[in-house]
Amino acid sequence: MQQRYHRKRAFQRSAISSTLALLLCAPLIWAGEEATSELSMPQTVGDTQFASERDAVMWRQQELKDIESLVRQLRFDLINNQDVEAAAPRLTELQERATAQQLLPAFIAGTHGGGSEARSSIWEEWSEFAAGFTDLEDKITQLVEVAEQGDTRNTARALSEVGASCKSCHRAYRYD
Repeated sequence: MQQRYHRKRAFQRSAISSTLALLLCAPLIWAGEEATSELSMPQTVGDTQFASERDAVMWRQQELKDIESLVRQLRFDLINNQDVEAAAPRLTELQERATAQQLLPAFIAGTHGGGSEARSSIWEEWSEFAAGFTDLEDKITQLVEVAEQGDTRNTARALSEVGASCKSCHRAYRYD
């Protein structure tokens, strides 16, 4: 009982820390636009923090690989070891990194082809593509909530939903 209390407290402290970090480090809104429910498609490198289109492509590829690795580590922590306390920092990191606001700026219009695994349909179907990240964010939020409750079966299900969200986007918008 006491161990569960300490896990929950550690998880809560981690959640508070991540919320504060997100508030302090939130990216600036592109080109002076007001915040909307959907982020606009960056048209040029000048609309982003990247030095070149190639930098954006390389960054997004690495970032998405890192997120995939993070999900694998969470599977080990949450399912194999059933250790929510150990998973708390990774859950926080996943919530911070796997967001539309974090990732969409790297999808500059037309950055498919040479060296990119992105399909051109990303930019033709921008609203649907961006909605995929909203779905992912929702699935991650559900995972965090379920993991906090300590129910291994529901945590496994929620983690699978995160993976399914990633895979559905990859099937539609990435060349394998």
